[in-house]
Amino acid sequence: MTVMMESPQQQPGLFISFEGIDGAGKSTHISGLADLFRGQGRVVTLTREPGGTELAEKLREMVLNDPMDPLSEALLMFAARRDHLQQVIQPALERGEVVLCDRFTDATMAYQGYGRGFDLKVLAQLEQWVQADVSRPRGIIEPDMTIWFDLDPAVAAQRLADARIPDRFEALPAAFFEQVAKGYEARANAAPHRFARIPADQPLQAVWMAVRHAVESRGWARGAA
Repeated sequence: MTVMMESPQQQPGLFISFEGIDGAGKSTHISGLADLFRGQGRVVTLTREPGGTELAEKLREMVLNDPMDPLSEALLMFAARRDHLQQVIQPALERGEVVLCDRFTDATMAYQGYGRGFDLKVLAQLEQWVQADVSRPRGIIEPDMTIWFDLDPAVAAQRLADARIPDRFEALPAAFFEQVAKGYEARANAAPHRFARIPADQPLQAVWMAVRHAVESRGWARGAA
C-alpha cells in the first residue's frame, strides 16, 4: 500500500508569538526561527504588534508616541489587533503558513493590565470580542505557542540604555517593568501548555538553542537545518 506523505503546503497553519519586556532580546531570534521553518519548506509570515497592517502601523505610532490614558491605550491596542487578525494573521493561518508575531495579547495584559494597572477583566472581555473564533478550543484565536524571553527588568533597562533612544514605553521607570514582568509570569502560569519560558540572561547562542528546543519539542521544524 502506498502511503501519501503530507506536503508542507498541506500542513495546518501555526501561530507562534514572541513576548518579553523591552530589552529582553526576543526580536533577535525571530528571523532565526523563520529560517528554521523555511528550511523545512514552510511559508512564513513575519509580523508584529501593534502593527502588521497599514492601519495598525498608524495606531502603533500613536500608542508609542502620543500621551493618552490607559483606556484609550488599551482600545487602540485591540483595534490594531482586530485589523491585524483580519488582514494578516487569519488569512495566513488558513493558507497553512507559519505566523511568527513579535508580541500579541499577552503583551497587552502585561503592559496595560499589570504595568498600567488597567482592569484585567475589561481587557479579558476585549480579548474575547476581538479574537472571537468559535471553532477554536477557547473560542478565540490565540498563539499555538508563546515564547517568553524572561529577563530581570534591571538587566533589560541596561541593554536599552546602551542600544537606542527609548520610546514612550521604554522610558518608563523600573517599577513599571517589574509589574510587566509579573504580568508575563501570571499569564504563563495561567497557560503553561502554551508558554515556553526562555531565560534571556544567557549567551546569545544558548538562548537560540533554547528557542529551537522549545519548537522542536512540540514536533515543529524537527530536523531542519
